[in-house]
Amino acid sequence: MKVFGSSGTRGVANEEVTPAFALDVAKAVGSVREEDRVAVGRDTRRTGRMLANAVASGLAAAGADVERLGVLPTPALQAYAADEGVPAIMVTASHNPPEYNGLKLVGPDGVELSVDALEAVEEALLGESFEPVPWDETGADRTVEGARERYVDALVETVDAARIAEAGLTVALDPGHGAGALTSPDFYRELGCRVVTTNAQPDGHFPGREPEPVEGNLADLGRLVRASDADVGIAHDGDADRAIFYDETGSFVPGGASFAALADAELSEGDVAVSAVNVSQRLVDVCESRGAELELTPIGSTRIMTRIRQLQAEGHSVPVAGEGNGGVIFPAYRITRDGAYTGARFLELLADADAPASEVLAPYDGYANVRVNVDYGSDAEREALLAAAEEYAAAADADVTTIDGYRLDYGDAWALARPSGTEPVVRVYAEAHGEARARELADAFADALRVAL
Repeated sequence: MKVFGSSGTRGVANEEVTPAFALDVAKAVGSVREEDRVAVGRDTRRTGRMLANAVASGLAAAGADVERLGVLPTPALQAYAADEGVPAIMVTASHNPPEYNGLKLVGPDGVELSVDALEAVEEALLGESFEPVPWDETGADRTVEGARERYVDALVETVDAARIAEAGLTVALDPGHGAGALTSPDFYRELGCRVVTTNAQPDGHFPGREPEPVEGNLADLGRLVRASDADVGIAHDGDADRAIFYDETGSFVPGGASFAALADAELSEGDVAVSAVNVSQRLVDVCESRGAELELTPIGSTRIMTRIRQLQAEGHSVPVAGEGNGGVIFPAYRITRDGAYTGARFLELLADADAPASEVLAPYDGYANVRVNVDYGSDAEREALLAAAEEYAAAADADVTTIDGYRLDYGDAWALARPSGTEPVVRVYAEAHGEARARELADAFADALRVAL
């Protein structure tokens, strides 16, 4: 796919993702999908309304009635789509910086469109093979009220609210000025938690922090946890489909650690977990201890969700999936990433354990990650680096996965070399129990690549 990547299409708003582009994407969706109704939502970004208007116009031009849900989290839009049986388009750039925006396409089952479905839309878009309907067949346009409240009410019913309330937890919440600011505070209060917030005013300029919930952007949350004596800190990205945690000491929790803890509580012998090729060794170890299988996909939520549905169609039990970036999927709930729901499932862990977050997470400590970049200056050098990676992988005493770069699993550790999708570098990752082992694996792989230059 050229337009739709691992999770929709994104770019700098009004430069790469323009109203004209959004209009054409919507026309292609309306033509290929031939839908009578389509829901449209957006996150808080400054350019969201502009692009949502263009999307609505394109859909109406293709003959589809438009249901505008306004500002809401992506999982709230997906819940509406599934409950109503209508497809949807979300205007969001998720965790990208404020100047970005994008489009995410959702099917009438509430799940992001599969790779095959996206390719069909892309073919129509690139070929401009869509025709406007006659004036008297254009779609209607209406505003739908209460979608956010409906989402929160449904969320409360999906978790053990009584058990969480009994634990008397204090939640420090950082929705990062994104769409979660309009839903997550109410949700966690409905669960009986005391909620304190930072960066909780919806603002498309994201004045308090960048939308991506990584440690470097979350200093405010760490301070809030300590100042409020909170039991846990929860941070979202711009469209609130991720949850990243801080423990009760105000310390950042790596996404791979929280994912492993949540998976450990879900998996049983014979189950299958699904994650991307850069999955943490933590999850590898959890699957081994539980007697569960681990299926790897290329990086990106679209690939993971597509694989979940394939495995379920084959009769496999897939209770948990996702990535270490805070995007966890519980297929029994929905095949979607939902930051608020993920946060609530972590609160259930704390309530069950009757122990602080640091203690709950302790079994998943002691892992070290290293990343090394190998630069290249031309397409020929890029191909030489990848050929060297292939040669190194073939000679390694490791299990090799080649679905997205070259991942070498050594049992106690792993290394991965894959080209960046945005920069002229091949990234080499390694993870192990201890910094020295991870550094050794990453440097050895990177050195083997540099010999090819």
